[in-house]
Amino acid sequence: MHRYRSHTCADLRDSDIGKEARLSGWCHRIRDHGGVLFIDLRDHYGMTQCVIDPDSKAFKLAETLRAEWVVRFDGKVRRRPEGTENPDLPTGQIELFIAEIEVLGEAAELPMPVFGDQEYPEDIRLKNRFLDLRRDRLHQNIMKRGAVIDSLRKRMKDQGFFEFQTPILTASSPEGARDYLVPSRIHPGKFYALPQAPQQFKQLLMISGFDRYFQIAPCFRDEDARADRSPGEFYQLDIEMSFVTQDDVFNVVEPVLRGVFEEFANGKSVTKTFPKIKYADAMRQYGNDKPDLRNPILMQNVTEAFKGSGFKIFAGMIASDPAVEVWSIPAPTGGNRAFCDRMNSWAQGEGQPGLGYIFWREGEESGAGPLAKNIGPERTKQIADQLGLKVGDAAFFVAGKPKDFVKFAGLARTKVGEELKLIKPNTYEFCWVVDFPMFEWNEEEKKIDFSHNPFSMPNFDIDKFLALDPKDESTILGMTAFQYDIVCNGIELSSGAIRNHRVEVMRKAFGLAGYGEDVLEAKFGGMLRALSLGAPPHGGIAPGVDRIVMLLCEEENLREVVAFPMNQRAEDLLMGAPSEVTPKQLRELHIRLNLPQN
Repeated sequence: MHRYRSHTCADLRDSDIGKEARLSGWCHRIRDHGGVLFIDLRDHYGMTQCVIDPDSKAFKLAETLRAEWVVRFDGKVRRRPEGTENPDLPTGQIELFIAEIEVLGEAAELPMPVFGDQEYPEDIRLKNRFLDLRRDRLHQNIMKRGAVIDSLRKRMKDQGFFEFQTPILTASSPEGARDYLVPSRIHPGKFYALPQAPQQFKQLLMISGFDRYFQIAPCFRDEDARADRSPGEFYQLDIEMSFVTQDDVFNVVEPVLRGVFEEFANGKSVTKTFPKIKYADAMRQYGNDKPDLRNPILMQNVTEAFKGSGFKIFAGMIASDPAVEVWSIPAPTGGNRAFCDRMNSWAQGEGQPGLGYIFWREGEESGAGPLAKNIGPERTKQIADQLGLKVGDAAFFVAGKPKDFVKFAGLARTKVGEELKLIKPNTYEFCWVVDFPMFEWNEEEKKIDFSHNPFSMPNFDIDKFLALDPKDESTILGMTAFQYDIVCNGIELSSGAIRNHRVEVMRKAFGLAGYGEDVLEAKFGGMLRALSLGAPPHGGIAPGVDRIVMLLCEEENLREVVAFPMNQRAEDLLMGAPSEVTPKQLRELHIRLNLPQN
C-alpha cells in the first residue's frame, strides 16, 4: 500500500465496502457522539467521514486530534448506518472505520477556523491565506479559475491563435496608470518598468508578421484597489489580430466569451448575440459606459416637457443655458409616495439636493406629486406617453448639464432597478460599447487631449483627418475612434481598439492633442520605426481574466478569486511585501532613499 494513501478523500463508494483503505488529509471537523469519535477527513479532492470507538487501540491518539491536524488513517470501509447517509457528499454512503492513526503534521491554535463559511476581517484572512484557501468556497473558486483559463486557451487555439510570451522587464510608458519601476544595477540611474499591458509588444508581433496572437498576460499597475480591480497585478486574455476590421475582432471574441460563460454558468442564461451600443447612447440611456442590461430601465431626455413650464427651477435652468437638459429615470411599479420619498432621501444621502418625481396612481391618472402640480396634466401626460408609463408607475428627474449629473443619474437608475426588483436574475447580459470619443477637452490644462487610447484609429475619413486644423475644436471633439469595450452585467471586462497603423495619422493625432514630435520620438520611437517599415492594419482586445472568474464564481470582490491577493493598500500581508531592503542592496543599485518626513 502507498505510504500515505490508497485513495483520496473523494474516492470511496459503496463498491469499496469491506475493503482496507488508507486516507491522508486534514481533520476538518471532529465530533464526539457518546464516546464514539467522528472525524471528517478532508483533502484537495473531497471529504470522507471516519469513525473510531473506545475499543480501538488507536482511540487514545484519536482523542488528541484537533482541527486542521494532518493525519493518515488506515481502516476498513463500511456502510453508514441507515438514516445517517449524506446525499450532499459523493462519499456520503460510506465511512472509514479507523484501525490505525499516524499524525503527519500538528496544527497550533488556529487564528481562524476552516470549517464553516464565516466572514473574517481582511487582514486576518490575507495574513493566513493558506488557511483561507483551505475553505471550500475559495478552494473551488481557485480551481474554477484554472479551468476557465484552460477553456479560454483552448478556444483561442481552436480559432487559429498562437500563444506568445512578451517581456516582463520593459520601458516605462507615459500613458495610463503609474508604472512599477525596477532599478537597473548595471545601468546606474536607469529603470525598467513592469508592463501595464503587453500593448506595444503585441502590436510589434503583428508588424513582425505573426497574424494571430494571444497570451494569458500578467499586467502591473501602481493604482488604488477597488472591488473589481486588484492593486498591483492582474491577468488578461490579451488578443491581437492582423488585417481585421472591428467586426472581425467581435466575431472572434464573442464565441470565446459566450462559450466560456455557457460552460461555467451553472444554468444561467448567456447572451447569444452581443448588442452594440454607441458610447453616447450608453451615457444617455444608462448613465455610464458599462451598462448593466439586466436592468430594463432606459433614461430619456424630457427637456421639452419642462421648457417654459410652471416648475420654475427646471424651466429657469433651461432658459438660462442651452446646454441644460432634464433627464427622466422611469420607475415601473414604483407609483407610490413612500417609494418616491425613499428615493428622494437616498438622493440627499448621495449629496444631491433631492430627486424630483411624478407618480401615477388610481384616481390621479394625470399624475401626483409636487412636480405634477407645477407642470400641469398636459405636460405630465406628455411625459407618461414618452416614457410608456401608466397607473402604478413613477418617474424621477435630474436637471443640469449632462456631463455634471450623468454619473448620479446612472446611480439613480441602478438604485430604482434594485429597489423595485426589476433586475433580471440568473443571466449574464453582454454588450459591446462602441464609438468612444477620440478626444476630449482637458479642463485643467485648457486643451484638447486623448479621451482613451491614443493609439486607436480615428473613425473618420483619413484624408480629412490629416487636413484638420487644430483650431477646429468642435470637429475634433465630436470625433469618435475605433475603440470598444465589452461589458457583462455592468462590469467592464475589457477595452480594445483597431490600432493606428499609419505613421502620418499617428503624428497628426498626437499633434492635435498637443504632443510634439520630440515626445513621440522619445517615448514611442521603436513603435514609430516599426510602423514606418510596413505595418498591417491590426486590432485587438484584452478581457480581464480576474473579472471573468469573479462573475462566474458569483463573487463581488476580486480577492475571492485570486490565490494570493494584496490588501487595499497594496500590501502582501502573508509574505510581508513591500519590504525594506539592506543598505548593501541599495548600494548595488546606486539608490539613496529620500523618505517623506513625518
